[in-house]
Amino acid sequence: MAPSFGWWAKKNHRGTPVVVKMENPNWSMVELEGPLKENFLLDGGRSESSDKVKGRNAKQLTLVLLLRAHRAAGCLTSIASAMFGLAAAVRRRLASGRTDSEIGSEIENENPRVKRRIYTFIKAFLCFSLLLLGFEIAAYFKGWHFGTPDLQLQRLLSTPLLARGIFYSLYSKWVMVRLEYFAPTLQFLANVCIALFLIQSLDRLILCLGCFWIRLRKIKPIPHKRTDGDIESNDGNADDYFPMVLVQIPMCNEKEVYQQSIAAVCNIDWPKSNLLIQVLDDSDDPTTQLLIKAEVHKWQQEGAPIVYRHRVIRDGYKAGNLKSAMNCSYVKDYEFITIFDADFQPTPDFLKRTVPHFRGNDELALVQARWSFVNKDENLLTRLQNINLCFHFEVEQQVNGIFINFFGFNGTAGVWRIKALEESGGWMERTTVEDMDIAVRAHLHGWKFIFLNDVECQCELPESYEAYRKQQHRWHSGPMQLFRLCLPDIIRSKISVWKKANLIFLFFLLRKLILPFYSFTLFCIILPLTMFVREAELPAWVVCYIPATMSFLNIIPAPRSFPFIVPYLLFENTMSVTKFNAMVSGLFQLGSAYEWVVTKKSGRSCDGDLTFLVEDGPKKQQQEQQGKKKHNRIYTKELALAFLLLTASARSLLSAQGIHFYFLLFQGVSFLLVGLDLIGEQVD
Repeated sequence: MAPSFGWWAKKNHRGTPVVVKMENPNWSMVELEGPLKENFLLDGGRSESSDKVKGRNAKQLTLVLLLRAHRAAGCLTSIASAMFGLAAAVRRRLASGRTDSEIGSEIENENPRVKRRIYTFIKAFLCFSLLLLGFEIAAYFKGWHFGTPDLQLQRLLSTPLLARGIFYSLYSKWVMVRLEYFAPTLQFLANVCIALFLIQSLDRLILCLGCFWIRLRKIKPIPHKRTDGDIESNDGNADDYFPMVLVQIPMCNEKEVYQQSIAAVCNIDWPKSNLLIQVLDDSDDPTTQLLIKAEVHKWQQEGAPIVYRHRVIRDGYKAGNLKSAMNCSYVKDYEFITIFDADFQPTPDFLKRTVPHFRGNDELALVQARWSFVNKDENLLTRLQNINLCFHFEVEQQVNGIFINFFGFNGTAGVWRIKALEESGGWMERTTVEDMDIAVRAHLHGWKFIFLNDVECQCELPESYEAYRKQQHRWHSGPMQLFRLCLPDIIRSKISVWKKANLIFLFFLLRKLILPFYSFTLFCIILPLTMFVREAELPAWVVCYIPATMSFLNIIPAPRSFPFIVPYLLFENTMSVTKFNAMVSGLFQLGSAYEWVVTKKSGRSCDGDLTFLVEDGPKKQQQEQQGKKKHNRIYTKELALAFLLLTASARSLLSAQGIHFYFLLFQGVSFLLVGLDLIGEQVD
C-alpha cells in the first residue's frame, strides 16, 4: 500500500518564502518557493514531471549555494579589509613609536632594574608558555591526549619503553610533573584568588544595594536651617550664611587650562569681602609663570579678590604647595578652604550649595562635590573612564558618605573646615596621595564627611593612554604607601572597632590591595597557565558570568555607556598590570612609588561657557601646542601579556574550551591594542 500524503495536499500552500538580499546589483532579491503538492507522489507511481521537478530543485539549490558563497566572500572581504587596516595601523605605530623603556622614567634616580622586574617575569612566562604550546601542538597531531587527564596519563604510562621516542619520553615526564607538582599549587592559588574575587564582588554588590536604597528613599544631605542662636552674616542679612572662605588653585606647568579655571573661580557668587582666591603656581617654566601672573593681574584689575603665589623651594609636589600656602599670615582670618585643581571649572553657585552644610554641624570637616567631565565622549578611553568614575562617585562615595560619614577626599572640588585640617596635622608630603592622607587622619580624629551627589564640578579626563596610565599608577601606589604609614595610627586611635575594621579591611586591603592583586593574578597569570596545566581549572562562571555581572553593576550609574560594557570589562583587566605594578611599588616602597607626573590637559571648557572670558592669543598658542606631532608609545609589558594570552587562547582552542578561548582571545587583542597605543588620543 502506497503511503498517503493527503495531509500535505489538504494544506495546499507553497511553503514559507525565503528572501535573500545581496549587495551585488545583478542579484537584488530572489524568492525561493516551497515545494508544490504535485512535486510529491500521491499514488506511488512516478510523475511525468518528476525530471523537471528535480531539475528545478537542482537549479534552486545551485542558486542558494551561489548566494551563500557570494555572501561568504563579502564577509571575508570585510574581515580582510579590517585586518589590513589594523595591520597598517600597527605598522605605523611600530615605525613612529618608541617603547616605554626607551623613554625612561620621569624620576632621574630610579633604578632601571626595579622598573623591569615585572616585564622580565612576564617575558619569561611568555617564553615558557610558547615552549609548552609547541609541546601540546606536537602531541595533538600525534593524537596523544585531549581527553581526561587521568586517561591521558594512563595511556602514556602503558606505552612500552622501547616504543617511546625522545619526545614521547619528555612529554610523559612533563605530564607527570605537572600532575604531581604544578597542578596542586596552581589549583590552590586559583582557589585563593577565586575566594578574594567573590569577597570583592560581594562588597561591590552591597555598595550597589546601598545606592539603590538611597535612590529609593531619596536620601540626601540637607543643610541645617538657621536658628535664633546663629550669628548674622557680615552684610546684615540674617537669612544668609557667608563665612570667610579661602579658595586655592594649585597648578604646575598647566598653561592649557589656567585661564578657564581662574575665570570660573573668579565668577563664583560669593561676597568679595568674605572671599580670597589663591593661585598657587608651582610652574618651573618661566613662560607659563608669566602667563599665569598676567591672568591673575587681569582679574585683579576687574575687582576679583585674587592673589598670585609662587614658591622658590618647590618640595613636596601638591601637598608641599598647599602646606606652604597655609602658612600665610592671613589664613587665620578664614574659616573654610576650597580646593580646585587647574582643570576644574566650578559653577557660580558652588559655594552656596556646599558651605551651608557646615552651619550648625560642628563635627563636619569636609563637603565633597561630584566630578563631571567635559570630554567624556571624546574617545573610547574617556568613555571607559567615565564609567569607572561615575560608579566611584555615585556608588562608592555616596554610600560611604551616607552610611558611615567617611570616604577618601578626591583632592579637589571639596570644602574643608580649616580647624579640622589643623587638628589632623595639616598637609603632609610623605605620600603621593595627600588628599587620602588628610582624609584618613581627619577620620581618626573623629571628624565627619558629607558627599553631595547633586553638586557637580566640571573637569577633564586624560585623553591619552600615557597620561591615564601615569595617573592610575599614582592613584594605586599612593594608598599602599599610606597604608604602611597609617596602620599603627589606626590601631592606636580611639575610634570604634567597626571603624578600624572598615579602614583596614575594606578601605585599604579589599579595595586598594586585593582588587588589583586578583585582577592581574587570576586573569593574566593563572588563567593562561590552566590552559597548559589541564589538571587545574577555572570554572566558566569565574571567567565569564561573574565578571560580566560586575561590569553590568559598574555601568548602571552611566546607562548611556551600556554599549561599551564588553570593552569596559576587557579594558579593566588590561589596566590590571599597571595597577598591580603600582600596588607592589607602593607596598614595598620601590622607586616608582614616588613618581608624580602632572596629568596632561587639553584645555577644554565646559560647553563653551567660559570661552568669552579668555583671550585669543594664549588660546591660539595652546591650539598650536596641541597640533604638534607626538611620538607614539609602545608598551612592552602590555605587548608581552598580549602574546601570552593569545598563546593560551591557541592552546584552549585545541582542547575545545569555548568560553575560555573567546575570553583569552579578546583579552589578548585588548592588550595588543593598548600595547600599541591604539586606544585614546589620536596621534598624527
